[in-house]
Amino acid sequence: MDRPPAPPAPHAGDHPPTPFVDGERIPAFTLTELLIALVIVGILVYLALPDYSQVVAQAKATEAKLQLEHLHSLQTTHYYERSQYAGELDALGFRQQKLVNEGGTANYRIELVNAGPRTYVARATAVADFDQDGQYNVWEIDHDKALREVIPD
Repeated sequence: MDRPPAPPAPHAGDHPPTPFVDGERIPAFTLTELLIALVIVGILVYLALPDYSQVVAQAKATEAKLQLEHLHSLQTTHYYERSQYAGELDALGFRQQKLVNEGGTANYRIELVNAGPRTYVARATAVADFDQDGQYNVWEIDHDKALREVIPD
C-alpha cells in the first residue's frame, strides 16, 4: 500500500499557517503582537496615572472651597443680623452632608475651629486621601473670606 507523500518540512523563515475562510486569507494579528500592544498600553497607563490622581484631587478640592464659601455667606448674614459671628454650625442652619466614609457623597468634613464675636475660622478636612500620599487635604476660610489650602493633597 502506497502512502501519500509527507508535506514538506517548514523552513526557518516560514510563517505559521494563516487562517483561511472560503479560500480567502484573513488578515490577523499574532499573539505576540497583541501581547506587545497590551504591554505598551499598560506602560502608558502607568505613566499617566499620577497626573490623573492630581486632577481628581483638584476637582474634589472644589467641593471644599464651595462649602467654605457657602459657610462664609451664612456667617456674613448672621453677623449683619446679630452683630457677631456664630460659634456653632447649627446656629447658621448649616447641615453637613453625609460623608463618603459614612455612605454619603461629601468628601470634606466642615467645622468651625475658632469663632468669636468679630472673627471666625472654618475648616474643611478631607475624609479620604485622594492621591494616596498619606496626607489629607485641609482648607480654611476666615471672616475676611481669605480661603487658603493649609495642607495640600
